[in-house]
Amino acid sequence: MNSARKIALLALFSLMGGVFQASATPSTALLRAYHEKLKAMNLPPGLEEMVPESTVIHQVTLAPLFDKPFVCGEHPLGQLITAGDALGTDCMIVGGASDAAGFNRLYRGSGEKNEDWYGWKAPVHAPFDAVVVYAHVNPVVNVPGSMGKPPASMILFRRQDGVEVVYAHVQDIRVKAGDHVKAGDVVAVDGNNGVARNPHVHVGAFRGTEPFQIRWDLAAMGNIDALRAN
Repeated sequence: MNSARKIALLALFSLMGGVFQASATPSTALLRAYHEKLKAMNLPPGLEEMVPESTVIHQVTLAPLFDKPFVCGEHPLGQLITAGDALGTDCMIVGGASDAAGFNRLYRGSGEKNEDWYGWKAPVHAPFDAVVVYAHVNPVVNVPGSMGKPPASMILFRRQDGVEVVYAHVQDIRVKAGDHVKAGDVVAVDGNNGVARNPHVHVGAFRGTEPFQIRWDLAAMGNIDALRAN
């Protein structure tokens, strides 16, 4: 395990509440402890497994996450090293601008309350036609600026070709394992739980242990008035 991946795993393990004993061989002990943490969290097989090192990046196109203007912060190659996290993106709704004046921003006022954020409790839409293979609820709502404990509330979708997409930090989940959804169906609302500092939705895509770079379906976005007008 190279030093960059070891540091990334240490950071991830720390976020999961782990304590690393430096007396053991680092790579072996870290991996063993990490998998024990995954098992204790009851995550479905594949999700959060370490992805192999690679410089080849494939893409997947998803239906619009929100029906309001939104921006996303990307996780570059090597920053996060597990399936569902690697090459993922954190998306937030923006507001505050009008045709006459103003500019887009993430929140009103100070942003110290979840209700200040434009995305708080906004509808979240399914990424493609899929079956829901896993749903988890974390009932603890974070205060903006402070991170909670994992795992976040999440939904895992699987497309017929095996591509899986996870939505994390959502709330008011409206689907369950076994449900079939169509692209664009409302499946939850934007939340702030788990390892998150503010209301947003993390989106990760993968097949097996190969992560995918996410692109948004610009044609579908063009059919949504609020997105086309922004």
